[in-house]
Amino acid sequence: MTFKSAAARLATIAVCLGLAAPLFAQGDALQEAQQLLRQGQTDRAMERVEQYLKSRPKDARGRFLRGILLTEQNKPAEAIRVFTELTQEYPELPEPYNNLAVLHASQGQYDKARAALEMAIRTHPSYATAHENLGDIYAKMASQAYDKALQLDKNNQAAQTKLNLIKDLFIGAPRPPKVAVAQAEIQKPPAPAAKPAPPAIPAPAAAPAAAPKPAVAAKEAVKEPVKQPAKEPAKEPAKAAAAAGSADSDAVLKIVNTWAAAWSANDVSGYLAHYAPDFKTPDGEPRAAWESERKARIAKPRKIEVRVEGAKVTFSDANRATVTFRQHYRSNTFNASASKTLVMVRSGKQWLIQEENVGG
Repeated sequence: MTFKSAAARLATIAVCLGLAAPLFAQGDALQEAQQLLRQGQTDRAMERVEQYLKSRPKDARGRFLRGILLTEQNKPAEAIRVFTELTQEYPELPEPYNNLAVLHASQGQYDKARAALEMAIRTHPSYATAHENLGDIYAKMASQAYDKALQLDKNNQAAQTKLNLIKDLFIGAPRPPKVAVAQAEIQKPPAPAAKPAPPAIPAPAAAPAAAPKPAVAAKEAVKEPVKQPAKEPAKEPAKAAAAAGSADSDAVLKIVNTWAAAWSANDVSGYLAHYAPDFKTPDGEPRAAWESERKARIAKPRKIEVRVEGAKVTFSDANRATVTFRQHYRSNTFNASASKTLVMVRSGKQWLIQEENVGG
């Protein structure tokens, strides 16, 4: 009986992680590690992952891949520790629970495996891999019970028949392990907030028009052109950018709140409308596949409440903002809180989500 593990789709991780490293992009480190894993070079793959995690020790993707590599290296105790920590820090993710169950099952700890799979299903009721693995766990536990019944009563034909059925099902046609794509919520930690432009560097041309300060300075220059300091024009655009950013913060936060409200109302169309056309899906999967997954997750619970707490907005320029906050999620089946980052871009008079990251 072979249980299915859940592994992150490695071919697309580099698309989602774009921070630079001295020798190669950090996203490339995970991509290269995944390629090495496919080639059976687990030791070299582990070197790449360990190097990546030195600068990002809390990264969920890197740690998840490290757990998979530890499993491949036949280090179940270390792998169990990795996946257990992930379930504690990211309780909303089903994949770490699933892989934890696979490891427990490999050690014959079927009660622990069952409990982990039940948590995975509670987190994500439509997670097919966990449902199938749970069925296998029940079958294995049943076979042990039938064996015990036959030890106590060798003439128990009913138990023998049932045991034979299980053996025919799993021993006669063993399944190869299946690599399942990690859910969209396994995302990179929040990107560092963009540093504001130094005062001496002019802001984009659109920013001065949004604030009245430059206009006042121009009026004064007409009255007293001789007294106007030569360096004043260089400072004013940056001040205007700050004023524009402050004015736009309310608009950005309003969009974040309507996004959370649509999610809470199970309004799939309203929720998806908050994402930009060039939204970077967490695993680099096609937009249609990501939307299908989100529809399933949002529509499934009968009641959802999503609350945004402590939101902070940072502008990198007049058309791009980063929002960090604590997200509290509650449904009839699951409760969780996590740090979240939204990268917002201006589209006409609207702000839309271009990137969405959990953890940090």
